[in-house]
Amino acid sequence: MNRTYNKLSFLSLSASIFLMGCGSTALVSTPVDNIDSVPLKVAELSDAEKKNWGHLDLIKDTIPGMSVDKAYDEIIKNKKGKTVVVAVLDSGMDLEHEDLKGVLWTNSDEIPNNGKDDDGNGYVDDIHGYNFLGKSYNEQLEYVRMLRLNIGDASERAEARLLLDKEYPEAVQNKQQYEQIFQVVKGADELVKSELGKEAYTKKDLLSIEPKTAQMEQSVAVLTQMFTYGDSIPEVLEELKEGITYFTDQANYNLNKDFNGREPVGDDPYDITDVPYGNGNPKNMVDTESHGTHVAGIIAAQRNNGVGMNGVAKNVEIMSIRAVPNGDEYDKDIALGIRYAVDNGASIINCSFGKSFSPKAEWVYDAIKYAASKDVLIVHAAGNDGEDLEVPENRNYPNDDMDSDSEFVDNLITVGALSSSYGSEMVASFSNYGKQRVDVFAPGDAIYSTMPNSEYEFQGGTSMAAPAVAGVAALILSYYPDLSASQVKSIIMQSGLRTKTSVIVAGDETKATTFDKISKSGKMVNAYNALILADNISNGKMTLESNSK
Repeated sequence: MNRTYNKLSFLSLSASIFLMGCGSTALVSTPVDNIDSVPLKVAELSDAEKKNWGHLDLIKDTIPGMSVDKAYDEIIKNKKGKTVVVAVLDSGMDLEHEDLKGVLWTNSDEIPNNGKDDDGNGYVDDIHGYNFLGKSYNEQLEYVRMLRLNIGDASERAEARLLLDKEYPEAVQNKQQYEQIFQVVKGADELVKSELGKEAYTKKDLLSIEPKTAQMEQSVAVLTQMFTYGDSIPEVLEELKEGITYFTDQANYNLNKDFNGREPVGDDPYDITDVPYGNGNPKNMVDTESHGTHVAGIIAAQRNNGVGMNGVAKNVEIMSIRAVPNGDEYDKDIALGIRYAVDNGASIINCSFGKSFSPKAEWVYDAIKYAASKDVLIVHAAGNDGEDLEVPENRNYPNDDMDSDSEFVDNLITVGALSSSYGSEMVASFSNYGKQRVDVFAPGDAIYSTMPNSEYEFQGGTSMAAPAVAGVAALILSYYPDLSASQVKSIIMQSGLRTKTSVIVAGDETKATTFDKISKSGKMVNAYNALILADNISNGKMTLESNSK
């Protein structure tokens, strides 16, 4: 799975903790004028802005959102649109979520829970989608599976062995460091709560303490540092616990050469003819399997219903396809998942996942070609390693170029992630980038969206940027259904905001560049502009440039 975790921020603290123990830019966009002098936003985002920043407008709010609210207010208004089916090919989702249950795709030709394939599509009881993972959840990374099963050629396995020998001990060490940091922070927190005589305290409360012992002095220093990573110490402790879980999963499952997560499914995952398998329930298995739920909310959480948050698009039905485990997805599941979505009426498929090894990539390439032949758009996350995808070693599967210099289809759009900080730090530090292999950038850092059990949380990753773009694509197709998948891709790429400013990539100040060098379009997605261009294209007033430029 294409996940990001802000592990470096805490790991860089470990040494210091234990030592204590011992400018404006120019933008150009045809539909939007007078934006050359947009000021940098100095003030902190309000709570409302944090929860909705991806929908805000750069000119009005000085936040690099997609102008979604502006598009609704000034273009869509009360217009009725066509319903668009968007498949979320992911980890499954909470089908009962208060903000999602009203936007689920339903297979009306299938009778629920009768154990039969009523509609003859090859899948039993697929009411809201399909589950290609059955009862499995934890998985190895693909290159670890390749070593366990002796898959791939000798050079690939040699590369995989070097990678495992490096990453497994790192995961174990990081887990231990996180556990140690957690204990230090937890102990300091208990001491300060006792000193202040209350369970909750602010940074101001903390700094009001006059330490009378070396232990208290150290505790105040540690917690003061922690307040730079969260608004409260409970929030920091929760993130540290998430880090412990992340590295524990890596050590026990993802990087464990002896683990076999596919056993409960019962198929041969490297034989695409070994079907059927899985089941018709595409719901997340456990609460921590939240990725698909979060992605679905970004696309289509019910708008203006008085709860939670607003998805980018209305007039959407979400088809849930569970195919991405807690580890790397199988090529077989992705290929069949894409074909399922296409055959059952999806116009857009969101793919917020990725991996660096793909032994059966041809199965996925064939499925992408099949989607192209049926005029279905695929939106894919660029990945979260802070890498330049133009470098041959930095592979990200699936892709639309088969590791060559030219695209073999024109129905796949790859998305990098933006942060809410307009200016040099607009590119999220974790986001991959690439002049040819990343098409556009969209909001993806600290995005508020749906979580299992009708809850909501902030999550970050290109996994969040891709569904933002899938939502814009759904908006376009809802109001301009005559447009093709290729045209929608072109409209999104060509209608974005272009910045001439220098931006930092990979969170490294020495890696300063410009948007035209880190993506094919050189632009940030803008829903308002996209709808204007879509209208002009649909009505024959304009023609689109070739995406091959």
